[in-house]
Amino acid sequence: MTPFPSRDTVEYGIPYSLVGAAGVIPLDPLPNLIDQVYARILEAISDRTLQPGQRIRQNELADRLGVSRQPVSHALHLLHRQGLVAESGRRGFEVTQLDPARIRQLYEVRGAIDALAARLAAKRAASDAAGRARLEAAFAAGRGIDRNTTLTELIVLDVDFHRAIYQLAGNPVIEETIAPQWPHMRRSMATVLSELDYRGSAWAEHADIAGHILAGDVKAAEAAALAHAQTAGRMTEERLRASEEAAA
Repeated sequence: MTPFPSRDTVEYGIPYSLVGAAGVIPLDPLPNLIDQVYARILEAISDRTLQPGQRIRQNELADRLGVSRQPVSHALHLLHRQGLVAESGRRGFEVTQLDPARIRQLYEVRGAIDALAARLAAKRAASDAAGRARLEAAFAAGRGIDRNTTLTELIVLDVDFHRAIYQLAGNPVIEETIAPQWPHMRRSMATVLSELDYRGSAWAEHADIAGHILAGDVKAAEAAALAHAQTAGRMTEERLRASEEAAA
């Protein structure tokens, strides 16, 4: 993991100053440090730098990130509430295991949401130039992957592609509904995207989805998005169960 700036550079108490007669406190342009630490740990869990079942030593992690223990503790409690880490021992945490049944359930819901998003996006593709351009750009970026593309980059590109569809759909409730599940979906993506063969087939399926949306073919877009989610869910569950059997 890339280290954070040192405590000499970034303080987790956000600096501010009072200005003007009204005493307005301007917003600091730097992101909140707890959010930065949370994002970095989540990335490490998603790309398997922190493996399922691995014990997380807060002091060691704080040293690697170049921050104090406090923001690490806060970030871990946020991850605990999301089910990404579990309590382990006295005031400790470990990365949770991926549950194949839970992943299947997530993809069943995601399939319905993605199908709806693709259908709505296809209806709006001709009238929303900005949304159309965003989808085209996300697809073009994903088509540029090769054998050297890192797992973290693959996950980001995949999420960006689907988020572009959600945004083109024009219904903000879609993204609001799926957003809490992205951390779990990112972990599941790593299970299949780590395989070179699936990387190409995933983006071939993305090509079908994007092509139907941009052509305004509502039914075909909906069917392609649903099939894509179902395939990803099935493959992820199969690989997780195979890993469980191998470890038994």
